[in-house]
Amino acid sequence: MAIDNPLLGVRVATELDIDGIVETFTSAFFNDPLWGPTFPDATLRPTQVAAFWRLFTTSAIRYPWTFVTEHCESASLWIPAGGEDLTREEEDSFEEFLVEIADRQIADNILSITALFAAARPTEPHYYLSLFGTHKDHRGQGSGMALLRENLARIDALNAPAYLESTNPINIKRYESVGFQGHGGFTAPSGHVVTTLWRPANL
Repeated sequence: MAIDNPLLGVRVATELDIDGIVETFTSAFFNDPLWGPTFPDATLRPTQVAAFWRLFTTSAIRYPWTFVTEHCESASLWIPAGGEDLTREEEDSFEEFLVEIADRQIADNILSITALFAAARPTEPHYYLSLFGTHKDHRGQGSGMALLRENLARIDALNAPAYLESTNPINIKRYESVGFQGHGGFTAPSGHVVTTLWRPANL
């Protein structure tokens, strides 16, 4: 499996990329239909969501499955088969972390949401696209889908399936264009519907 794709500027992320990845995810999900309202104060939201995405990015970097384009215009955070989003220690302190970056009400809401994500995730071994986004300043230039296609080529080389959740319905057709199929979904406490998608091995 190739480590880098210089033609697309795609490379495996390192700890030096964490700030850039967090900035991209903060921008990409700022007005997301699920995650935007989860942090309702738009003034506080940039700081809160940056801390939220930093936790997941910093944790996932332990796997060699976080990828970026050349300058972190787009980023993808994959959890390999058998892996988890957070370490045991991070999971144990997750509730306390949420209260610290936000408040009790927001923390309880996020805990409810993340429990739904966990319950929906298939038990069959798979590669899980935990986070994927393009900075708002670089949308519409094709870097995100180029990154995703390159990632999926790596997964195909391992003859493995892939799974993701789409919190924004406008992205579903994009995922379907690269082989993902509707798998199910769930409704968040806010009433927002999250769609889950599965991409079979060796598509």
